[in-house]
Amino acid sequence: MSQTVSSPPLRPIGFLVGDLARLMRRRFERALAQADTGLTVSEARTLAFVEHYSGLRQSALAERLGVEPMTVSGCLDRLEAAGYVVRMPDPADRRAKLVVLTEAAEPALARIHEVALGIRAQAVEGFSPEEIDTVFALLDRMQINLAVCGPGGRR
Repeated sequence: MSQTVSSPPLRPIGFLVGDLARLMRRRFERALAQADTGLTVSEARTLAFVEHYSGLRQSALAERLGVEPMTVSGCLDRLEAAGYVVRMPDPADRRAKLVVLTEAAEPALARIHEVALGIRAQAVEGFSPEEIDTVFALLDRMQINLAVCGPGGRR
């Protein structure tokens, strides 16, 4: 049964979600800096995003990472030189490049996953499996609500 909210919540959820994201990213970056990936934190983060959003254009990847296209280009240059990614022409626009992983990235990604799982475990410490499922389900619904809403919040 779907329930609609007639008025927005009074508590500032955007601040909470933003702060949570900032804290998780800070923990992740600190843990990555200590992990033996052979990559800088920026390179490891870029590699993880390429895995999650494989086949995206370089410009779209930069947007997802929240950095300038030239910044992601430099990281991708280094990752490509290491053999971890390849950039291929986009069949829909030969000027654009699609970024995909290579098998050589697997050992570094395994270490990145290990770090990420540790951070996630810290974040949900003390939660029951049902509570974890609920948190993800609710956040997924919020993401969908905001992704499909047009200007002014209307669908």
